[in-house]
Amino acid sequence: MLWAAVGAVVASAAWAAGVFLVGGKGDSADLRGYSAPSDMCSSADYSSFKGEYTENDSSPTHTSLKDKALDESYCSLGLKKSGSSYADAYLSIQLDLHRKTDPGPEFTATWKNYGDSHTGYDVDPVEGIGDEAYMVSQDTTKGSSSGSRYATLAVRDGWVTYTMSYSSYLSSYDEDKDPPVLTDVTGWLKTDAKATLDRLRK
Repeated sequence: MLWAAVGAVVASAAWAAGVFLVGGKGDSADLRGYSAPSDMCSSADYSSFKGEYTENDSSPTHTSLKDKALDESYCSLGLKKSGSSYADAYLSIQLDLHRKTDPGPEFTATWKNYGDSHTGYDVDPVEGIGDEAYMVSQDTTKGSSSGSRYATLAVRDGWVTYTMSYSSYLSSYDEDKDPPVLTDVTGWLKTDAKATLDRLRK
């Protein structure tokens, strides 16, 4: 009986050591030094858009979450051209620090394959931002007096995910003006995402 008990203790210790050695490091959240601010609207950089949209949103919406499993910061704001009473376009920004689970596989499945589950969207990989990033865009204004232009840059850096989304509508613009072309918008998103992510690292 004694040897059986000793054997059980040794086996248990070996199992615990195996879990620690094999799973411990891999299970640690790889947050790359990022922190989630309480007010993303004042922390994010979206200066590239201010050449087109010169008026500030006086009441942007921001929320935050602090939890053992997830830290999250979110901002939604209206973009207004000079003289506009209402928003001409919209920008939303979200940062998630995944503390318990690696978001990598689901992030890739969601954004790399976005065009498979959403008709009419273009999906392009983006180099030089995080571990992986995708630009998702759609333009429904061609040959129409209505429609919208939409673009989202989704970034994963370790266990941190970040999205920055822009949308504009022809109905919000003067008849003789159009929203910025998507090539301009996607460039602004890349520039501002890099600046924001740099700013949010400790």
